[in-house]
Amino acid sequence: MLKINEIFYSLQGEGADVGLPTIFIRLTGCNLRCKYCDTEYAFYEGEEMEEEEIIGKISRWKCKRVCITGGEPLLQDISKLIDLLMKKNYEVSIETNGSLSIEELVNKKVVVKMDIKLPSSQMHEKMRMENIGLLRPIDELKFIIWDREDYEYAKKLIEEYKPNCQIIMQPVWKEMPASKLADWILKDEIDARLSIQLHKLLWGEKRRK
Repeated sequence: MLKINEIFYSLQGEGADVGLPTIFIRLTGCNLRCKYCDTEYAFYEGEEMEEEEIIGKISRWKCKRVCITGGEPLLQDISKLIDLLMKKNYEVSIETNGSLSIEELVNKKVVVKMDIKLPSSQMHEKMRMENIGLLRPIDELKFIIWDREDYEYAKKLIEEYKPNCQIIMQPVWKEMPASKLADWILKDEIDARLSIQLHKLLWGEKRRK
């Protein structure tokens, strides 16, 4: 049984698979309160659903790509859901906020899309930095950047931990100009992908259903 905030079909708006049609399963609840959070409605809203019921709901779409997100999905036991999705031949990715252990996740055939929060979030001291060393080449490490301080903080983490995965740098929507962040990445020759939240460019900030 899981508490689900919403299930919807859209395009992936962020990260390495941006633009790909994806089914999103958003779980209720989050242990962080980031300053720039754009999904505060997921903190409490939701309904209890059996894992088999979730599989039934998503089967109405032909898409075989699923992203489990939140909130923070690792606050609930998603192992049964992952196993059921795998049995149905879904490609599964998990978006997690970097504050909880991903040790069990990296032993599964899922893509881990993990944030490391930066100073502007006011949650950076809650990060489990040991998670970075667990990330595999198929995984993603995302930095959401508000200002130059965030960028420099991210740069230091990359230099210190040398992550063995794809690196994503994403400007905070309407706060950090994407062009400025692009210039910094190029000037410093950071091997990172610039992500610009495609879904907001296409549809604005309204919730997808």
